[in-house]
Amino acid sequence: MKHHTEQEFITFISQLKETNATLNFFCDFNKISDNVSAIELKLNQLNYLLGKDDLNNCIKLLWEENKNVFDVLEILIAVRKTDNKKVIDNNEVIKISSLFRSVEGVLKFIHETGLDEVFKSKKIKNLVDYVFGIETGLDTNARKNRSGHIMENTVASIFDSHNIPYRQEVYSSDYPELSILGEDEKRFDFVIETKNKTYLIEVNFYSGGGSKLNETARAYTELAPKINALNNFEFVWITDGQGWLSAKNKLEEAFYAIPSVFNLTSINDFINKII
Repeated sequence: MKHHTEQEFITFISQLKETNATLNFFCDFNKISDNVSAIELKLNQLNYLLGKDDLNNCIKLLWEENKNVFDVLEILIAVRKTDNKKVIDNNEVIKISSLFRSVEGVLKFIHETGLDEVFKSKKIKNLVDYVFGIETGLDTNARKNRSGHIMENTVASIFDSHNIPYRQEVYSSDYPELSILGEDEKRFDFVIETKNKTYLIEVNFYSGGGSKLNETARAYTELAPKINALNNFEFVWITDGQGWLSAKNKLEEAFYAIPSVFNLTSINDFINKII
C-alpha cells in the first residue's frame, strides 16, 4: 500500500480550509426553543417573584403554592440540571439541586447567587425570555460537535453525488475480523463496501487547536495498521480544517503512517479509487 511523500504532505497542509461553518452553524434555535418550552410553565410561575420588594415572603408563598417550580432555578445561573454541579457549603460538598428540597435552601440559593438582586431590580421582565438568552449562550458549547456533523454531512453529500453507497455510524462488531481491535467497540463514521474491499472511514474537521487533535492523530496512527493488516479492509481518514496547523507535527506523523488520508480537496482521489 503506497505511503505519502513529504511533498504530498506540504500540498495537503496548503489545502486545509479555514472553516466549514455556514450561518446555521452558530445556534440551533429549534433545540433552544425545545429546552425553554420544557420548563416554560415553571418559569412563568417564577415570574411572580420579579420586582417584588418583599422577596423572601413571596418565595415562601410560592413554595407553599407549588414547591416544584424551584426545580428550574439552576438554569437562571446558566447551569443545567443534568450537570449535577456541586459547591462548597459550610465546608461540605453538596449538589446545587439539593438546596431545592426546602424553602430555606431555595432562599439560600437565591440570595447567595445574587439572583435576589436580579429579581428585585426590575431589569428582567420575563424569565422565559431571560432563559432563552441563557440557552442561546449555552448552545455555543455545542459548536464543536456541529462542526463535526457539518463535515459528516458534507462527505455524505459527496458520496451521494457520485452514487457511492455507504452506511453511517457502523460498529466494529458488525465485522468479526475486527475483533483484533480489542474489547472496546469502535464506531466508524462511514463504511463503504466494494467487491474487493471494505473501507472503514473516520471524518472530522478542526477549525481550532487543542489537545483533541493530537489525541485523534495518535489514535488513528495506531488504528490504521491494525485494520490495513486485514485482508480486504482499509482504514480511511478524511479530515480538514486549519486547526491542524497547531498540531502539524502529529498530523505529519499520521499522514506518513496512514496511506489513505484525504481532505475536502483531495477526497476526489478517494472517490476515483472507489469508482
